[in-house]
Amino acid sequence: MLTTSSKILAFAGSTRAGSFNKKLVKIAMSGAQTVGAKVTFLDLRDFPMPLYDGDLEIQQGLSENVRKFKAILMEHDGFLISAPEYNSGISGVLKNAIDWASRPLPGEGSLACFTGKLAAIMSASPGSLGGLRGLVQVRSILSNIQVLVLPDQIAIPKADEAFNADGTLKDLKQQSAIEALGRRLAEILIKLK
Repeated sequence: MLTTSSKILAFAGSTRAGSFNKKLVKIAMSGAQTVGAKVTFLDLRDFPMPLYDGDLEIQQGLSENVRKFKAILMEHDGFLISAPEYNSGISGVLKNAIDWASRPLPGEGSLACFTGKLAAIMSASPGSLGGLRGLVQVRSILSNIQVLVLPDQIAIPKADEAFNADGTLKDLKQQSAIEALGRRLAEILIKLK
């Protein structure tokens, strides 16, 4: 079992209520929880942020929602991120949240809420590649802001047909693989403690 000091934040790069990626990350959460991880689900819809603009940052600083989001990131040791693919790349809402969170508060070190954190990434998409092309960009961005990204990643194709009404995956192998991804992140975090 994990110690209570190992905390994982799970979120999707989509604000859509019926998001496939919200469903997917919740499956990974359940996997992490089976080994005792304390996992928090965060919905980016609850933290609306303006489009990142350097002038806006200079004039107004970081908004309340950016500060809240950053504080939550800081409180967690690892991230489960399910990233939808928009036009072969990262979703705007996920990129914007990362961009804002990367901005330091006064007296805060560079990339304080990302440096040394561990992440597992996944994607679900109605397309035949399951969001795989977007994950390449997500991995690159996270790696460049000092997040250690597990080499394992999973993309679920034809997501519009992949889920049961209860949010589980119809394909039991896919369900097990996503649960195992969450479990692996949790297990590595405890070894690092």
